Amino acid sequence: MVLELRQQLKLAQKLVMTPQLRQAIKLLQLNRMELTDALQAEIEQNPLLEEALDVEEKVQNPEALSAEEVKEVPESVVTEQVAGDNPATVAEINWEDYANNFDTADFSFARETPPADAPSQFDFISAKPGLEAHLQWQLTHLDLTEKDMEIAQFIIGSLNHHGFLEADIEDICRYAHCDEETAQGVLNLIQHLDPPGVAARDIRESLLLQLEYEDYEEDDLPCVIVRDHLNLLQTRNYSVLARKVGQPVRKVEAAVKVITRLTPYPGNEFANDQTNYVVPDVYVYKIDDEFVIQLNDEGLPHLQLSAEYQKLLAEKKALNAESRGYLREKKRNAEWFIKSIQQRQRTIYKVMESLLRFQRDFFEKGPGHLKPLILRDVAEDIGMHESTVSRVTSNKYAHTPQGIYELKYFFSTAVSTTNGDTVAAESIKNRIRQLIQNEDPAKPLSDNKISQLLAEEGIKVARRTVAKYRDQLKILPVKHRRKARTG
Repeated sequence: MVLELRQQLKLAQKLVMTPQLRQAIKLLQLNRMELTDALQAEIEQNPLLEEALDVEEKVQNPEALSAEEVKEVPESVVTEQVAGDNPATVAEINWEDYANNFDTADFSFARETPPADAPSQFDFISAKPGLEAHLQWQLTHLDLTEKDMEIAQFIIGSLNHHGFLEADIEDICRYAHCDEETAQGVLNLIQHLDPPGVAARDIRESLLLQLEYEDYEEDDLPCVIVRDHLNLLQTRNYSVLARKVGQPVRKVEAAVKVITRLTPYPGNEFANDQTNYVVPDVYVYKIDDEFVIQLNDEGLPHLQLSAEYQKLLAEKKALNAESRGYLREKKRNAEWFIKSIQQRQRTIYKVMESLLRFQRDFFEKGPGHLKPLILRDVAEDIGMHESTVSRVTSNKYAHTPQGIYELKYFFSTAVSTTNGDTVAAESIKNRIRQLIQNEDPAKPLSDNKISQLLAEEGIKVARRTVAKYRDQLKILPVKHRRKARTG
């Protein structure tokens, strides 16, 4: 066998993903908040791109305008804006007016005593103290030895975000080189700090610590139920629970009310988890009998090509060949970027318009009237590929007269009814939610009963399918929804 190099001509068709096409696809699947970051990043790295100021911004920021743009702003407005720039007309600023003098630590008779409800500078800290900081603050008020403080620091550092201790006594002894009695004593001290129930090993111990904090004795009924019959409490089987503890049902119900006021996870109230709010990408309003679609452009920078750099490109002798080539490339990229943004907005509008045509009953009457719909239906309706529709509907939300929904929500598989029609799976989920909301709390509906009720309405759904939909709706099983009758 002889190895040799050989040239060969071959004609073939293939799709080449240019950088511009990849950029357009990436922009298409970004949600609104991600798009804002992408626009800002592109403005920073491309000198030919700049944010266009509207008329109001031009008036408020005349120093940011070119000579030609200044002529477009009314002279009276500009004059009013800069009239106070004369040093003779500007009063001396007393910076003491802007200082935060709410703290009373440096109080002197030369100053007026601040009111008791005056805010402290600590009220303006963006992140609130977590559980660890709260416990550390309490330790500073205790008279502990150096060894006890070391053990206490280890215990606090071993708490998870629920406030439960993830170490045992042996771990504490091994770390601090102390005996079990000393470790247990410091642990008992930490367990009696605020919040009640902190540093427990599990929910049972946490609830018992909280009951102890409320002066309940070990033999009191709430403590007995938590200590010995927590599993029956979870299933709300009060009749069996009453027989186990040898008490009337009404006393068991009163004890359960005491227990349900407690906090199973004492550390959660100190969690610093941030809430991420949904910002709609598109709004759908109903005006008279017509629906109006409006894209959410609020906060998005309006892009334009830099007039100064375009002027440099127009002057043939102003730049050398290398600089001119660089600016031309950046100008092409900027034009393509602006075109991609415009194409993205038009595509979202078209998809929302198509969804409005297919799901008009939903926008009129609510989730119970959602129809079966797949990506191919919308793709064929607007003349685009299914993958494009999929990218447009991912992580994007619409504000509708029925509430805020992800665009993916409007696509639902079909379930056949007994009369030969089809109904969307999301409509069935909505009906299951309604049935559970209207059930008798003392006799909640089982999955099998819900399946029978749906069958009576012409919707044939198996019990396991009902259970699957219920889990997706984050609704507890029947044994956890049962509540005792009051009165």
